[in-house]
Parts: sequence; structure tokens; C-alpha cells
Amino acid sequence: MNYIQSAGIGSTTTVAMMLTAGARAPDAAPVPAGIKNVVLVHGAFADGSGWEGVYRILKKDGFNVTVVQNPTESLAGDVAVTRRTLAAQNGPAILVGHSYGGAVITEAGNNPNVAALVYVAAFAPDKNESVSSLLKDPPGAPVPPIMPPHDGFLFPDRTKFHGSFAADVAPDAAAFMADPQAPWGVEALNGAVTEPA
Repeated sequence: MNYIQSAGIGSTTTVAMMLTAGARAPDAAPVPAGIKNVVLVHGAFADGSGWEGVYRILKKDGFNVTVVQNPTESLAGDVAVTRRTLAAQNGPAILVGHSYGGAVITEAGNNPNVAALVYVAAFAPDKNESVSSLLKDPPGAPVPPIMPPHDGFLFPDRTKFHGSFAADVAPDAAAFMADPQAPWGVEALNGAVTEPA
């Protein structure tokens, strides 16, 4: 299994540049040659449309791109949706996760259709770890402002969204991005990885 990690993203094109140019993090394996399928997994509070910029770049460069639409209610449910997406590929795929999507790809990455994992500003839990356990003591990173759970779901604090989730975009764009944020299931936050890829 090959792993490519991006410590952060200044824009959504980082993963596209890494895959199309063969770039990689210094401690990561090279992108496997000849792989044309890319499966993109979004993070919490979001949906697959956040990958639009990356999708367009990868499609233009000849990749077959699939964007997973996870319900983010539970880690097990999101892994199941991602595995169904991988099963529908016509060959090996590079599996890419952002934020909470990193936990999803860590668990789903054992699929025989996965040639490499790419973590884009993503959680990479080890066995028996969850995003919740990683957020308890984040190394050098602030915990995102999340409202207390309501009916088993979490929501971001929209008043702090711009500075925490979209500091590099214009305030009006960040305000728009904050409004359609989807609820994130506490079960997804607490879902522990059983067999990390």
C-alpha cells in the first residue's frame, strides 16, 4: 500500500497537483504508475461537492474520478458507502480522504481495489482510535469549534466557521460555505478504526 500525506491544503488543488505531477510528501511512497481511478472522500459537516475543484483538475488530466457521498452518521456506514464505491471501480483506485474522510479511508483502504491512500489535512487513526480520541489532545492544532451534540449530531459553530474552516477564502464565500454544513453524527466522531489500512 502506498501512502501520500498532505499536511495541509492552501487550496483544494493540492491533491490534484500531487496526483497529476507525481509529487508526494517527503516520507511518502510515489503515486503508483498507471492508476487512473481516483475516489474522493469528504470530511465531516460537508458533502462531496467540496471536491469540485479537485474533480475538475483530475478529470481534465484523464483520471476517472468518483466522489463518495457519505451520510456522516457513523464511521461504519461511511466505510460501507466507500467500499461500495470502490467495488464499482473498473480497476485499482487511489483513495483520497479529507479531514474526517481520513478515518473513513483508513478503515476502507483494506479493499483490494485500493492502490494508494492520500490524506489531505486528514485524520489517520490507528487501530482502536477514533477522530474523537485524536481530538482530545491534538498535536499542535486547535480543536475546531463544534457546538454541543443535539439529538446525536454535531454542528460547527457558524460564527467561528470562517476563521476555523475557511480562513483562506473571502468572508462572503465563507459565509455561504458555513450555511449548508451538514450534521455530523456523534457515532461517526466516536467510531473507532478496527483494521487500519
